[in-house]
Amino acid sequence: MSIQADVRQFIVKNFYVADPAGLPDDASLLDKGVIDSTGVLEVVAHLESTYGIKVDDAELLPENLDSIARIAAFVEKKKKG
Repeated sequence: MSIQADVRQFIVKNFYVADPAGLPDDASLLDKGVIDSTGVLEVVAHLESTYGIKVDDAELLPENLDSIARIAAFVEKKKKG
């Protein structure tokens, strides 16, 4: 399973998404009300436990964690070191 598919599956399973098929990978999860600040922390905990990465407080930015595509790209960047 790709990182993007895993992130999508986690989001859909753990947060209310009215139409999972209608949620584009580049849609803002915050603007769509899918996750809030507490949800971001749940996503981070999932990423850290699943991918063995450490997300620093300074990295808790919309540029890294606001959409499925951005989360997947962020994880790939972190895994490369």
